[in-house]
Amino acid sequence: MFVLFTNIINSLESLNKCYTNNEMVRKILRCLPKSWMPKVTTIEEAKDLNTFPLEELLGSLMTHEMTIKNHEDDEEQDKEKKKVIAFKSSTVDSSEEQNDDEMALITRRFKRFLAKKKFG
Repeated sequence: MFVLFTNIINSLESLNKCYTNNEMVRKILRCLPKSWMPKVTTIEEAKDLNTFPLEELLGSLMTHEMTIKNHEDDEEQDKEKKKVIAFKSSTVDSSEEQNDDEMALITRRFKRFLAKKKFG
């Protein structure tokens, strides 16, 4: 964004339209998205915008952007770590195991029967 802003300002200067440092700082702060409003308010309250250098504003905004990015990355890593799969354990009686084995055997035989019937 800053590169585009600088290009526009330089083009306007070539057309004899010059802006003061104060005006440029205010224009940049005005064009930031709503998610940046807390940072904009902090800068406006803590700094004297009449003497606040444009380079210092750029550094402050870049630092804030990197902090936001790092915070988002940390949140993503936390989400990945919190994905835990819990399995429900149960005990099966031996009679239930036998019933399950018998049912599996019957199912397999029935599938074979159907396959033979289909192709036979």
